[in-house]
Amino acid sequence: LVEVAATARPPVCKLMDYGKFKYESAMKAREARKNQAHTIIKEIKLRPKIDPHDYETKKGHVVRFLKAGDKVKVTIMFRGREQSRPELGFRLLQRLADDVQELGFVESHAKQDGRNMIMVIGPHKKKAEAKAEKAAAKAQRGGEEPSAEESSGQEASVQEA
Repeated sequence: LVEVAATARPPVCKLMDYGKFKYESAMKAREARKNQAHTIIKEIKLRPKIDPHDYETKKGHVVRFLKAGDKVKVTIMFRGREQSRPELGFRLLQRLADDVQELGFVESHAKQDGRNMIMVIGPHKKKAEAKAEKAAAKAQRGGEEPSAEESSGQEASVQEA
């Protein structure tokens, strides 16, 4: 006699092979763990005096990470006299947060940590949603492209008309 649903009123019990029941529940747990999405923190490092093109490149990386459902830790490294001007780094982080606002939100605001200033941006959609969306887009692209036979058949019908 195995108790299947202890929380139900009245509790549900079944007559079954207990070893088989334990094995099946372990397999379900393993399958659930396999499908679980792990949140990864990606890091981007910047300097306060960054060139506009370099900034766009780094912003592109942040956008790619957020679309994939990962958190992004943005670090600004100060060297020498730059340490006396932390407002430059703060402005740069604010600009980056505004640029990627539609993909993510500021999880941890900019704060000075020794020679570095750190901010964490989290994605609006979860990792599992991003994976599912990517798989759907890939499947749709695969379905839209006609094969060589279909495209030659379409050309023939166009020429006849």
